[in-house]
Amino acid sequence: MDKIKIEETTVGELNEIFGVDEAHLKRLESHFKVELILRGDELHVLGSAEAMEPLAAMIGALRELYAKGQDITTNDVNYLLKAKATSEKTLTEVVDARAMITKTQKGKAIYAKTLNQRDYFTKIKKSDLVFGIGPAGCGKTYLAVVIGVTLLKQGQVDRIVITRPVVEAGESLGFLPGDLKEKVDPYLRPLYDAFHDVLGVEVTEKMMSRGQIDIAPLAYMRGRTLENSYVVLDEAQNTTKEQMKMFLTRLGENSKMVVTGDVTQIDLPKRVTSGLVHVADVLKGVEGIEFIQFDTVDVVRHPLVQKIIERYTVADQLENE
Repeated sequence: MDKIKIEETTVGELNEIFGVDEAHLKRLESHFKVELILRGDELHVLGSAEAMEPLAAMIGALRELYAKGQDITTNDVNYLLKAKATSEKTLTEVVDARAMITKTQKGKAIYAKTLNQRDYFTKIKKSDLVFGIGPAGCGKTYLAVVIGVTLLKQGQVDRIVITRPVVEAGESLGFLPGDLKEKVDPYLRPLYDAFHDVLGVEVTEKMMSRGQIDIAPLAYMRGRTLENSYVVLDEAQNTTKEQMKMFLTRLGENSKMVVTGDVTQIDLPKRVTSGLVHVADVLKGVEGIEFIQFDTVDVVRHPLVQKIIERYTVADQLENE
């Protein structure tokens, strides 16, 4: 039996890095194919001696996260395990890549948690047009909104404009009851949730009433020039080529645009080319325009979501062969 000594630790740290009911410990056991028994500040390891070095490195990485004051979730453990296996970064580099963007209204820190999320955050700050493409749950939309709120608070932009093709490919809002806001709200609920996290419901509503936050369906963007604005086009996979061109040409002085979408969830008719798929070819390599491709490893929802996406990806590939 081998042992890993966890020096200068506390009960609070051990509970955090190994999880409630040792859930994280069980995940490590499964991954490294060993049996782990925690006794005080010693971790007893039964199994392959080859697992000792990577296991010790993993525990060190979890301790680094704890030292940064971050809660450690099952997603964090899974990401560290996968990032080490799929990237050229060391665990320390993966941990160090985390960047705090802002805090929620309750004071909880919001981080870019993965390597791609950090790259996304960095490129949005530096570039005026960024495309975030990837599967559901990778944080591309939530982070885009949160970063926008941060820029607004810092006075770098005067308003945030959020838009999306709200009814599949169509945007046929006329049959829905209520005014424009009431028609669009159900389709933009995830975006509101991000605003509410950072600003709170009351402040969000006040900023909307003052025009600092502007919610509009994509069809209503035609003819507008957006200056001193931070603009997010969500669900961009459901735009046509013409809609994408129309949207991108709204970019005005001192403005930023972030376009998010998942090319595996296109709701357009089969013979209609997605504007997001098309634009990736048209604008590839253009200076000042950045593309971030997220992967299933970036999924930060329930761990099962990552597995579901991976299985559907395989199934789709088999159907297309």
